Amino acid sequence: MSSSKKVIVAALIGNAIISLAKFTAATITGSSAMLSEGVHSVVDTGNQVLLLYGLRQAQKPPDELFPFGHGKEVYFWSFVVAILIFGLGAGISIYGGIAQILNPHVIENPMVNYLVLGFALVVESAAWYMAFKEFRLRKGNMGYLEAVRRSKDPSVFLILFEDSAAMLGLLIAAVGVYMSASLGYLWLDGVASICIGLVLAGTATWLAIETKGLLIGERANLDIVDGIRTISSTYDKVHRVHEVLTMHMGPEFILVNISVKFADTATAVEIESTIEEIDLAIKTAYPLVKRIFVEAERTLALSV
Repeated sequence: MSSSKKVIVAALIGNAIISLAKFTAATITGSSAMLSEGVHSVVDTGNQVLLLYGLRQAQKPPDELFPFGHGKEVYFWSFVVAILIFGLGAGISIYGGIAQILNPHVIENPMVNYLVLGFALVVESAAWYMAFKEFRLRKGNMGYLEAVRRSKDPSVFLILFEDSAAMLGLLIAAVGVYMSASLGYLWLDGVASICIGLVLAGTATWLAIETKGLLIGERANLDIVDGIRTISSTYDKVHRVHEVLTMHMGPEFILVNISVKFADTATAVEIESTIEEIDLAIKTAYPLVKRIFVEAERTLALSV
């Protein structure tokens, strides 16, 4: 099993267990914040199922209808996850919070909530640590925000964001339950639910922004683009490299199109030989590059 799948499976199992505990606590105590947290965990569980499905679909080989493969399935389902977090998680939490403020009621047996929230925090922390460890391994020397912006595999940082939002939501729920049950401010349980919804809405918006570019067709990281240009320019028969166009067709598939002006003295055989050498050199230096098309400006476009 890949490291991405291990992180997602760990989060899936954790959220499935936590959601049952939260709904049980919400039923016993009548806490709106706990109900919002239960909805949050159910949405997260469903999201992880969708991510696993997307990873599985992305492994399907190219076919006649999808000649470049199905790698973008990961991007599509990651975007769907962001929409679900916003629409279901945030929407239901905010709605439940408003209902609690308009019609507040006493929280029964608040200790049940504290025990469930503590248990959930332990499980979420373990899942968060696994996601953080994997993300830190992948980011290398980049900063955390830079690594998110440059990442072409949204599955790991999406789980990291989800778990971070979940841990923050647990703390908000604990404060809301305490203020409502111990201090008598019943309406603050609803405020906590709304705050949880706003956390989810913010998380979903950020995730949607980060995955949108990949879904539309984002270029490879600039160091790869520059490296491809440098490699292509080193051959004697290449007069100038004009455009280097790249696109991620999936986390592990880069499509490259290069526009090259060959020397006027280059023969067709020399041009073809040079293109083959460029193709091999680029794929050796950057294994994620799977397909390369070279437009030879001196003659008819050739492709590899």
